[in-house]
Amino acid sequence: MSDATHDQVTSASDGPVLQVRLADADTTRAFGRALADLLRAGDLVVLTGDLGAGKTTLTQGIGAGLHVRGNVASPTFIIAREHPALPRPDGTRGPDLVHVDAYRLSSLDELDALDLDASLDEAVTVVEWGAGWVEALTTDRLEVALLRPRGGVAADEPPESDGGAGERVVTVRGVGERWADADLAALADVPAVAG
Repeated sequence: MSDATHDQVTSASDGPVLQVRLADADTTRAFGRALADLLRAGDLVVLTGDLGAGKTTLTQGIGAGLHVRGNVASPTFIIAREHPALPRPDGTRGPDLVHVDAYRLSSLDELDALDLDASLDEAVTVVEWGAGWVEALTTDRLEVALLRPRGGVAADEPPESDGGAGERVVTVRGVGERWADADLAALADVPAVAG
């Protein structure tokens, strides 16, 4: 049984758009795992959403789906973390994951200092708070917006938490030739808990 509700798949001028309702943090991670199946080295994923919307939670699922080393946690205070790919059960190895948090960046010079374009072709790069900062890195990207309709973080959760409870609405938009014919509808049937 799925805890994800597929709302719509449409086509924008740049590529497909998918909107999905996710029941909680576990389903958000499962959605990230499913999204990882579509990603390959060179892909840029730009995440937007308020504090507690689920950006890091989604990235944890992407990391699990890519089978990378290390705990995927918010890189807020160190700005960027690289997670090398581990061998999969079949012996193959996928792309590394570069996880960036642009929240504390105050200039394009600070972004340039991260040298993201050096690893862009070899890794999947996920940038939280990246809108307006990273679009110049490549003409192709996935824009993922997360919204918690009933508010962000619950009163008893720390402000850096993505929270466990609460529905999220995720909108995925493909931009550029890479995503023009992508089948985002495959993301609509997310299992309740990633296995």
